[in-house]
Amino acid sequence: MGFRIGLTCWRSALLASRGHTARCTASSVAALKDEVKEYARPYSEVPGPKPLPLVGNTWRFLPFIGDFSIEEIDQVSRDLYRQYGRVVKLAGLMGRPDMLFLYDADEIERVFRNEELMPHRPSMPSLNYYKHVHRKDFFGDNAGVIAVHGEKWYKFRTRVQQIMLQPRTAKLYVRPIEETAVAFVKRARDIRNSDLEVPDDFLNEIHKWSLESIARVALDVRLGCMDAQVSPSTSDTQKLIDAVITFFSNVGVLELKFPLWKLFTTPTWRKYINALDTITNLSMKHINAALERLRSSGPVHVDNDSSLLQRILALDPDPRTACILAIDMFLVGIDTTSTAVASILYQLSQHPEKQEILYDEIRTILPSPNTTLTAERLEQLNYLKACIKETLRMYPVVIGNGRLLTRDTVIAGYQIPKGTQVVFQHYVISNLEHYFPKPEQFLPERWLKICNEHKQAQNHHPFASLPFGYGRRMCLGRRFADLEIQTVIAKVGLHVIFEY
Repeated sequence: MGFRIGLTCWRSALLASRGHTARCTASSVAALKDEVKEYARPYSEVPGPKPLPLVGNTWRFLPFIGDFSIEEIDQVSRDLYRQYGRVVKLAGLMGRPDMLFLYDADEIERVFRNEELMPHRPSMPSLNYYKHVHRKDFFGDNAGVIAVHGEKWYKFRTRVQQIMLQPRTAKLYVRPIEETAVAFVKRARDIRNSDLEVPDDFLNEIHKWSLESIARVALDVRLGCMDAQVSPSTSDTQKLIDAVITFFSNVGVLELKFPLWKLFTTPTWRKYINALDTITNLSMKHINAALERLRSSGPVHVDNDSSLLQRILALDPDPRTACILAIDMFLVGIDTTSTAVASILYQLSQHPEKQEILYDEIRTILPSPNTTLTAERLEQLNYLKACIKETLRMYPVVIGNGRLLTRDTVIAGYQIPKGTQVVFQHYVISNLEHYFPKPEQFLPERWLKICNEHKQAQNHHPFASLPFGYGRRMCLGRRFADLEIQTVIAKVGLHVIFEY
């Protein structure tokens, strides 16, 4: 279906030129694919920076002599688009397959709509090694969904996705997530100085809120991350936050620079492994505590009010399944969700007129500070959701995701071989004038169907902004992330006027 949609005009022209009718059959689609391959340009002609003999393009990421900075990978992505256009090949990366950067929403849609039952994401060798070699004793054949592919990924994803993506499951957590948001607002007030400013490390406080929220969902536990008496240096809370930050700050180095860690243990590799061990061990500690609480209350059974943890344990009594799911949620949820919240608060602080509109909407839905937040009331906060969408368009927390091709494919008119990593450059695409008029401006109204002034801007390409991905490997925790972000922004917006 996706292939037919993507190539309708091409197909019609080919069939018309041969005197065929335009009726689409399985044989005509197969013939069209062959025709497309025949006319597609060879892979060698895909534009991109030329690799050097022996060192390929890996040298570009080296300090001092390289011209690509991992710390500014978003700028690298922009520069590649400006120099080479909508499709760019980055070949000759030592220890890694070639990468194909896509800056075309139509082509991204085509790849997504033609993905198979078990699509492969671009591999993460370092995390793959941790799960399948270094800690194989723990993960075994049940390694979760991050850096896992094929049958193992499919079995785990199938087991948990119905629970994770059910709207009713997320709705069970509105109350505890609201409590966490209220605690965050109180914490922010308490740590202000005499000038009503929060400390420079306020992002760490947002990390604490994110960790507390995910723990309520994944572990059914209140960690007390924002309690005033928590020791910042020795608490499990701070250790877990520090470990996640260490993971994110080192994974790019291990994945894009020359993989020295495959030859010997480097300092970066040691920090990375220690961080993952901390995340794994602390997650298991809290899972075991949650299990003890559940066992003391009798056999695990599932009803409409059962928590996520109870539902997972009912599916699989092995606590490692719940723990591995929690680990994956911590890995991809703490830093991304808190960064999104920080970006939203910043945008609203820079646009007080938008903040005023948001405040009026929140006060209409929540007329009293004591009005309980419900799933139904959240659903009515349309401008709030528009502010979130617009921020994630301008600053997606993950600048790109992609697929590892498992078969030869034609993309953007080129023959792309099996094994190539196709990276969808969402950050660049969602900030292009071609897809979003006035992309540099913060315009939540572009997401509101009822707004006449920005009516033209609403006709955006559905694949030009995908903060949670798309398809079979779409973010498992997106419903919980939506709930957490909407709730905390609603509570902050109701109680605080914020400036930067």
